[in-house]
Formats: sequence, structure tokens, C-alpha cells
Amino acid sequence: MPDKIREVILESGIPVKPVYGADDLNGIDLSKEIGQPGEYPFTRGIHPLMYRARPWTMRQYAGFGAPAETNERFKFLIANGQNALNVAFDLPTQMGLDSDDPLAEGEVGRVGMAVDTLADMETAFDGIPIDKISVSLTINAVAAPIMAMYFVVAERHGVPLADVRGTAQNDILKEYIGRGAWIFPVEHGIRLVTDTVEFCARHAPKYYPVSVCGYHIRESGANPVQEIAYAYCIARAYIREALNRGLTVDDFAERLSFNFDIFGNLFEQVAKFRAARKLWAKILRDEFGARKSGALQMKMIAGGGGGGLTVEQPENNIVRGAYYALISALSGAQTMALCSYDEAYTIPTEKAALISLRTMQILVEEMGLCDTADPLGGSYYVEWLTAEMERRIVEEIRRVDGEMGGIVRAVSDGVVQREVARQAWQFEKGIQDGTIPKVGVNRFRMEEEERDVELHEYKPEQAEDAIRRLRAARANRDSNAVSAALEKVRDAAAGGGNVMPAMMEAVKAYATLGEITKTLKSVFGEFREPVRL
Repeated sequence: MPDKIREVILESGIPVKPVYGADDLNGIDLSKEIGQPGEYPFTRGIHPLMYRARPWTMRQYAGFGAPAETNERFKFLIANGQNALNVAFDLPTQMGLDSDDPLAEGEVGRVGMAVDTLADMETAFDGIPIDKISVSLTINAVAAPIMAMYFVVAERHGVPLADVRGTAQNDILKEYIGRGAWIFPVEHGIRLVTDTVEFCARHAPKYYPVSVCGYHIRESGANPVQEIAYAYCIARAYIREALNRGLTVDDFAERLSFNFDIFGNLFEQVAKFRAARKLWAKILRDEFGARKSGALQMKMIAGGGGGGLTVEQPENNIVRGAYYALISALSGAQTMALCSYDEAYTIPTEKAALISLRTMQILVEEMGLCDTADPLGGSYYVEWLTAEMERRIVEEIRRVDGEMGGIVRAVSDGVVQREVARQAWQFEKGIQDGTIPKVGVNRFRMEEEERDVELHEYKPEQAEDAIRRLRAARANRDSNAVSAALEKVRDAAAGGGNVMPAMMEAVKAYATLGEITKTLKSVFGEFREPVRL
């Protein structure tokens, strides 16, 4: 008698058989549902030759302390072969607080770069060839003024607004669900996102104003199906708002991108991304009437994997990171970013960040990942799983639209937050009781292990320097010009006009981020988080 076969159920709730064959693909029209790379529905990738023509962009997340320190890290990464930047901002900046705000005490420069005025952004990008290096700004609630600062810096580097390339995360709905770095009520948060989409469509057509982040929703507890479903519900909400501004979907959808997570079962993740590309093309064509090929293409960064890293036996995270990079490559991601092995503890050291960068470079140079497009395409298991993932994602989207009353209402009422929090608890419970295996945590644990990880030291003097820079900027600016510019921001916010032109004027006058945020608060008010049991 054979041993009892172990039951396998993926995190998405999908049961897995021991063997798959041609019969499992009955009812799936492979020529229609899979197609060729670079052709609708883009299941196999958005470019005909994929990495054979151009390897993925490597965009490690970086930024800490003072702008000058962050500038040094940027230059270190570029010197070692990184071809794009992903900027981390500290918590006060994310919350629209100046460095001398009492609420910012103890957090200035701790988990990212402190930015108070345009002067800080100018320092951070001093000597950085932003005409050649694509820059991603990981900022949300105050994305509008931070984008305005970057646009002004680009112009002062000699890059016209119409030619500025890069991305802003700028996904406020996921903040209410996953991270909590929100400021304004939901409807006003969405309005600011839409302002940036409209502004970029009309004035900065090469810039990606939104990167919808299933990543943070997944890291907060959502399963892989919900990660895609919630992200697509969010993206559809932004599209509808932009259409209400008089734009056509082909005016801007080409410049919407996604940030997705890569930790978990390798085949589940690959199938997730293949299904997501196919479904996005269908949504844009069938629901919104998009016709441009670029608007139908789901462009993504497969990032992080932080939820899969462990405090225990941290060097194992180097191995995990390599597999996450492999998943990204097999999935057809346009951009890749890895959490470094020490991020379960601290801000990455240069050594840890370099290991992550070298991991991606090894895949390009040594492992054959760029040789052929969609190398797992045609696998009985992968194709069956891709179809099943798509079916379940569609089912979840319909549940949000129907049972939850749409994503905006579901977020405003805290329904999605409750769902994600419940699943985060279940996942942690599985880690604790061992039903979800984790090497070094509940498998092959070493009770008396030594952890050789260098912690990033918080330097209070950095906050003091930030406050000095801030006060110097206030002292050297034209206060009348600042007041006039902030009044224009207030008028645009209150009158329903696009706030971005006024934002550009305000940052050029060296209005502080805190001053701009307070101006918006005086019009919009602040969000109060619903609590659902």
C-alpha cells in the first residue's frame, strides 16, 4: 500500500493534484487565452521578445536619513549597475509633516529620506542623470506635492516636463487598506490621485502617475487572488474618475502600472501574474473600450517579498530573495526589486543591498532567464493554474462590486480592511501552529542561533540637521510668494480645479510639505478610520 498522499492547497484556496495532463486543459482555447508574447491578451508577456530584447529594470528601494546620504546610496547603486531608482521617504514626509513638527519627533529620517522643501529634493538628485535613470517615488497621501518637486527638479536638470520619465506610487486606496499612511477622507484622496493622472495625461505624457499596489494589500494579509482582485478594483475606480474628467481611456491607461508581491509558492505566483496580464487586457478592452495596445498591457514591478522574510536565520533570506527574483523573471515582470536579507531587521546595509542587486544581475547574465519568453508557457500545470487563478480573481472582483458595494464604499466602510486583517491573523496562526511551513521558524529551527545582522543606527543629529535645513529654507524664501502660492492651492482644492499647477508654483516658492498639507486639510479635513468587528 502506498503512503497516504499529502494534501496540497495553495494559499489562494486552490487544491493541487499530484499530476496534470492534457485532459486538464480541456475547455481552454490555448490559442485564444494564451496567444503569443506581445499580442492580446498578453498572457505570455507584453513584449514579443521579452527579456531577449531588453532585460527587466532593476529598481532597488533606497533612501534614508538626510537627502545627502540618500544621494550617496543612489550613486553607489548606479555605480554597481542598477539602472533605475526607487525612493523611500521617512514617515513624517509620508504623512505630510515637516521635520520640526512635534508629531515627527523620533521619526525624521528613520525609515526613509526626510523631505521638507524643494531644496531637499534638489540635494537628493544632485548629480543623478535623471534624463537617463527612471525614478520611482514611493509616496502616496502627499504624492501631488512630491511629484511637483520632482518635476521641478527635472526641469532644472534640463528635462522638459513632456519628457520626464518615472513613476509615482500614488495609490491612496491601498493605504486605507494596507499601510495606514493616509491623511484625507477617501473621496478627497481619490480626487488628488485623479488630479495627477489628468495633469500627467495633459502635460507629462511619459510619466506614470499611479502604480496600483496589490503588494501592500498582500503583505497586509490578502491571499494572491485578493491581491490582484483588490488592485484591479482600485485601478478601475481611478480610471472611472479620470474618465469623468473628460479624458479617454487611451489618453492615460497606458501610463498606469502595478506593484505586486512575489513571495509564496513559485507556481502560484507565476500563474497569478500570467492570469493578471490576461485579465487586465480583457478589462481594459471590454469594460472601458481601450484600443491602444499600450493601454491593454499590464505593466508591473514585481517587488519586495518582505512578507516572506524571517528574523530567524536571516541568511536564509538571501536564498528566498533569489527564488523571488526567479519568480519575477518567470512571470514576465518589467521591473524587479528585492527586499534585502536584513530587511526583517533593519534598513538594508550597502552589503545587503548589493547582494540583492547582484542576485538580479546573476539571473540576467548566468542563468538563462533572458533567453526565451515565457519559458513555463505550455506546462499543463501552469496553464491550468493560470486559468483557475483568473476564474477566482474574476469571482472576487464580482464579490467586491456586488456584496461590498464597490471598492470605494468597501474601503470607506472598512469592509476590505476587516477581510485582510482576518486573513493576516489566520496566516500568522498557521505560522505559529506549523500548518504553514517556514524554514527556520517552525521547520529546522535553531533555538540558540546567533544572528549576525548589522542594525541601522538611528541618528538624532540627522533630525537636527533636517530642522536646520528647513529653517534656513524658510528664512531665505519670499514669504509673500509662499503665501500667494498656498492661497492658489487652497482655491484649487476648494473650487474643484486641478491642484497640480498650484502645487508646482508652491514648491517653486519653497513652501514646505507641511504647509501644503495643512492647506489641503483646511479644505478636505482628515480621514477617520472605521472600526469593524
